[in-house]
Amino acid sequence: MVVVGGGFTGLWTAYYLLQADPSLRVVVLEAETVGFGASGRNGGWCSALFPASLAKLAALPGSSREAALALHRHMRASVDEVLAVLDEEGIDAGARKGGTVTVARTPAQLRRLAAEVADARAWGRGEDELVLLDAAQARRRLAADGVLGGTWTPDCAAVHPLRLVRGLAAAVERRGGVIHEGSPVSAIEPGRAATPHGAVRADVVVRATEGWTPCLPGSRRAVVPVYSLVVASDPLPAATWDAIGLADRETFTDGRHLIIYGQRTADDRLVLGGRGAPYHLGSTVRPEFDADPRVFSKLRRTAARLLPALDGVAFPYAWGGPLGIPRDWCASVGLDRGTGLAWAGGYVGDGVSTTNLAGRTLRDLVLGHRTELTTLPWVQHRSPAWEPEPLRWLGVNAGLRAMALADVEERLTRHPSRVAAMMAPLIGGH
Repeated sequence: MVVVGGGFTGLWTAYYLLQADPSLRVVVLEAETVGFGASGRNGGWCSALFPASLAKLAALPGSSREAALALHRHMRASVDEVLAVLDEEGIDAGARKGGTVTVARTPAQLRRLAAEVADARAWGRGEDELVLLDAAQARRRLAADGVLGGTWTPDCAAVHPLRLVRGLAAAVERRGGVIHEGSPVSAIEPGRAATPHGAVRADVVVRATEGWTPCLPGSRRAVVPVYSLVVASDPLPAATWDAIGLADRETFTDGRHLIIYGQRTADDRLVLGGRGAPYHLGSTVRPEFDADPRVFSKLRRTAARLLPALDGVAFPYAWGGPLGIPRDWCASVGLDRGTGLAWAGGYVGDGVSTTNLAGRTLRDLVLGHRTELTTLPWVQHRSPAWEPEPLRWLGVNAGLRAMALADVEERLTRHPSRVAAMMAPLIGGH
């Protein structure tokens, strides 16, 4: 079989197939180098987050409340599965399972987090999965400015994503997989993947291209590539970390609408990423879009405002890249047995562990094994196509600006944003 894409999705798929059947011939084609895309450039959250809510999953055709909860259980287990593979394969990805702390810094954010916990309880999720923190409890985990409360979940590990993906590629090769870097695929068709060097033929072709999917013929409207950017500091002294917190290397965020995400790395750097970079007309992906000085500057200012201990701290490292967002904000995995074409993606930035679940699910689908994984509600799901241009450009960028405006609105009014409420149905609100 041939896998198109040398990121987490493609490599996990190859890894688990070769683990299940060492006699298989598995070829991975990567346009650049392994981990070149979102797999090597993300903020290092290996979490149980899935882009679609439990309510949305339960409402999918053929799904149910029980099926949605089953997917959630497998997402939780995927965090530990990734850590287990790191141990088994001797991959040093600087991993630490410290969970995620989300702080509320406005009354509107606090109400939203409390509602999230109440919703979790309604689904039968207990304090072992998600707990509401008062202000003092939240500050003990993350000493952010103006903390009113927060939440904490144990279901996340901080990792060095590039080390993880490169270690996984080496494990695939040790098991007999063949990885061809510098091999861009120009078309995926039943039984073949076309490259400038010739076609690779296989019974099954797996598309694992995430944010680069619109570059393939016929897939321009499958997902929109939205850019997420990241900044990082030099290693910080112990005194600074004593003032910040994150003693267990919790990943962290706050309750704002325009997402930010951060972690304390194994070598004591502060990494902070976030949305805000524009979507480019025609779902275009170009190297120059990886850097946006305005967004990098905003992230540096955000770090200092969020964590006063970082005032004056330099963030000399910055990077970014595209992630894939399907029209309904619901990731999917599947195999068309008639054509032999398989796919996985649409993780909306929650892919470090979701790709692991996708790889194990594709293994079972390809081998023809009916398991609990192959019956989960995201399997064989097809998201609708995005709108044609220029509606797509107008809608996506309007959504990004609206979320930034919603955060300003909430700081000023101290009430939940009306802008966010109006935009939610249009931009994939749950």
